[in-house]
This record gives sequence, C-alpha cells and structure tokens, in this order.
Amino acid sequence: MKNILLIGGSHGIGRSIAKTLSQEYQVTVASRTNDDLEGLSVTHLPFDVLADDLELSQLPEEIHGFAYCPGSINLKPFKMLSLETFHEDMQLNFFSMVKIVKLIMPRMAEGASMVFFSTVAVGSGMPFHTSVAAAKGAIEGFAKALAAEYAPKIRINTIAPSLVDTPLAKRLLSNDRKREMMSERHPLKRVGEAGDIANIAVFLLSDKSTWMTGQVVGVDGGISTLNIN
Repeated sequence: MKNILLIGGSHGIGRSIAKTLSQEYQVTVASRTNDDLEGLSVTHLPFDVLADDLELSQLPEEIHGFAYCPGSINLKPFKMLSLETFHEDMQLNFFSMVKIVKLIMPRMAEGASMVFFSTVAVGSGMPFHTSVAAAKGAIEGFAKALAAEYAPKIRINTIAPSLVDTPLAKRLLSNDRKREMMSERHPLKRVGEAGDIANIAVFLLSDKSTWMTGQVVGVDGGISTLNIN
C-alpha cells in the first residue's frame, strides 16, 4: 500500500484530503492537533512546523505522496503590514515547507507526487494581499524549478485556490453579508469548500495524474480567468 505524508492535515483542506486518502492509502498526518482526525484511519504525529523538527524515524521508509497544507491569510494594506509579518508569512508558507522537502526528498519513491498550495492572488493582483502573495509566489517558483529538476522521477504540482470556507478564513466569512459579498465576487457565485480543493489534491497525488507536473492548477470559482461582474 502506498504511503502519503500530509503536513498540517488536521483541519480544513488538509483534513478533507486525509479523510479521502485514508480509504485507499496509508496516511501519516503531522500536525499540531489531532482533534478532527478522530475516526479516520491515519497515523498522527504531533508536529509544529514553526517549532519542531520532523523525525525521519517516525516516517515511512518510502513516501509515495506528500502535501504541505499549512498557510496564512494576512490581508491588510501594505502600509499596515510590518516587516515581521512578511517574515512570518514566508517562514510558515515557504521556508518551513522547504525544510521538510529537503528532509524527505531521499525517501520519495519513483513516480511519487508532491502537492503544494498557493493562492489565486499570485496570478491576479489583489489589494491587501502583498504578504501572502509574496510567500505563495515563492512556492510557485520553487515548485516549478523543483519539478524540472526531479522529472521524471517525482511529479510536483501546485494548487492555487481562491477563498475557501475553512477555519483559516473564518474572519472573512464571519457573517451572512460577508459570505454573500465574497460569493458574488466569483463567477460560480459561491466561495470554495474544503472538498473542492481536496478533490484536486487527491487527484494530483494519485496515479490518475501521472502526466502532470510543474503545473499551477487554479481552483477558484472562475475568478482568475473570467470577468463577468
């Protein structure tokens, strides 16, 4: 049975990925908490990407799929964003991810797949997104270069969502008016659900996507490509 490693898979999109994959694969979730993993057939490793070192001894000898799920949404005018916030967003989204990729790369199996997460705001300039777009833009550039370097052995793709209804986005969807406004911005007239993004991640981690690498896949309700407002 194939082994999948998820970093930060206990809430939102990560949990949705874990739930689907655990029906077919051996899934290891390394995250700070395991509250929402109850009832899922997964192995949980207590792990904080900002404070802990992942122990290779706790991981499978061979890894067939990997996804890095931690992220941030710091949306403020540029003048209100401190340099420290830029450092923090880059540390959580990018440098912590690179650290883990460096660690596990020798264990990635022939034909393995890696999935990273960006944001629609990298490809479409959006106000108040300077910090998160910078951090996620680093991921997109890194992923494409890594995909070129490790082809054909390992496939590496990135998912670029728009706003998704997860605990991370609760401040942006905290009442009916906010939800309606955010929904109306998207051509498909709703915000994303965790399953919308998880379904693509599962596809990219599976053998159904073996001719895909180096791609940034937009899963965003059409907002990056359609102008209908």
